[in-house]
Amino acid sequence: MRIIPAIDIIDGKCVRLSKGDYDTKKIYNESPLEVAKQFEDAGIQYLHMVDLDGAKAKHIVNYKVLEQVASKTNLKIDFGGGLKSDEDLHIAFESGAKQITGGSIAVKNPEIFTKWIQKYGSQRIILGADAMDEKIAISGWQEESNEELIPFIQKYQQKGIEYVICTDIAKDGMLEGPSFDLYEKILKTCGHNLKLIASGGISTFDELPKLKELGCEGVIIGKAIYENRISLKQLEKLL
Repeated sequence: MRIIPAIDIIDGKCVRLSKGDYDTKKIYNESPLEVAKQFEDAGIQYLHMVDLDGAKAKHIVNYKVLEQVASKTNLKIDFGGGLKSDEDLHIAFESGAKQITGGSIAVKNPEIFTKWIQKYGSQRIILGADAMDEKIAISGWQEESNEELIPFIQKYQQKGIEYVICTDIAKDGMLEGPSFDLYEKILKTCGHNLKLIASGGISTFDELPKLKELGCEGVIIGKAIYENRISLKQLEKLL
């Protein structure tokens, strides 16, 4: 199972929110690059970077931060937040993203998102399936859609999607543990070919083996690292 730390960006700084609420913003570091280098020094190879300004603005904003981290580390970066157009996607890949995550776009403009899967392939396009009560939430989680989580994932599996990041919004940033039952349900229903990346609520090191056992392909860890609930030393040993 891949360990994927998260860097969320507002105004070029490394922040975390609780349940996607921008009013709960806490700045952890003025320099995302410094944080990324710490991850790399611990033997971590992957990074999940979210442009929270982009999610709000509905177009890519913090691509300079992406470019800086991509050019000054060897981390394989998956980038998301506000990618809505072919131009946004082009900028993200040009700035050094190895993969991109599309969430709102997959709900609001399935034609474009499907075209991206066909053009770039399932290795580079990740479906962001963020849910509240098993309904997909969009626009930086400011809106709930009518899409049911599991049918939504299955629909895109038929279009070639392999990687899915699923965040249970109720858990995100709360340090109360991830949605084990939800991930088990998704993997049972959608099949173990699905590369499911768990995200949201990770609070202790002991939760990681459980997610691996369920069959998660990766796990995104954010606040637990920043609040020293899980140390980089522990992750280094695990890796």
